[in-house]
Amino acid sequence: MRSILPVLTVVAVIVALWYGAAAAMNAQWVRDQAARAGTEVSLAQILPQTMSQERPVLPAPHQVAKGLWEGVAGQKITSKRSLVYHGWITLSATLLGFGIGTGLGILLAVGIIHNRAMDQSVMPWAIASQTIPILAIAPMIIVVLNSIGVSGLLPKAVISAYLSFFPVVVGMVKGLRSPDAMQLDLLSTYNASRAQAFWKLRLPASMPYLFASLKVGIAASLVGAIVGELPTGAVAGLGARLLSGSYYGQTIQIWSALFAAAIVAAALVGIVGAIQARVLRRMGMAR
Repeated sequence: MRSILPVLTVVAVIVALWYGAAAAMNAQWVRDQAARAGTEVSLAQILPQTMSQERPVLPAPHQVAKGLWEGVAGQKITSKRSLVYHGWITLSATLLGFGIGTGLGILLAVGIIHNRAMDQSVMPWAIASQTIPILAIAPMIIVVLNSIGVSGLLPKAVISAYLSFFPVVVGMVKGLRSPDAMQLDLLSTYNASRAQAFWKLRLPASMPYLFASLKVGIAASLVGAIVGELPTGAVAGLGARLLSGSYYGQTIQIWSALFAAAIVAAALVGIVGAIQARVLRRMGMAR
């Protein structure tokens, strides 16, 4: 209970500030409506109306919760209004991109620690690639792939992989280099080969670093999938829900999609964390 109380306190403060901000930002619409009608409204009349507007500037927490519930449980999962349907579309691209980015990141990391030329050439390029804004490069990736007949899930997965591979590369390189010189010298005295040193020392030592980077990578991959849906005019996916909500001024829809994305990200990070705990326990690195 003591560990939960601080979290609940922070959540309560955030919700209270959110309600206050919603009342302040939505009050102007109520005043404008009253001015058009030639009437005056008191503070007691304004507050209830700021919490129930159809298209508020800032939706109140209960409006977002209602929109989220209706999008998840109030629709058939095959409905185009279902957040489960749109979430699955985005999740599919996320997982495919995460798989591609993770595989590429691990391969690059292995090459970097075993090849000095790759260390001096590939790593700087990997770092430099992350300085390019994803919103700038996403449309180019979509256009290039569409020009060669590749569309649908793969372009979004490529953007996801672009964002997820870098944390994996950095974390894996750090992990593979984590064994100290004494451990490596000990293997040398046993006449261990490079492959044996990799499988028996470097790879096991890199597991905590790898899983830490995977948590960052899978969240970044979800962001990449959503960003990949924005320049394509997609009709499905959480990015598409954000776009349609923006077009028609449906702020509750926008916030519901954002919270759905946050829930999906939290679930994915939690799954990676559960796998991490199980793997490290099996390896004797955690209790």
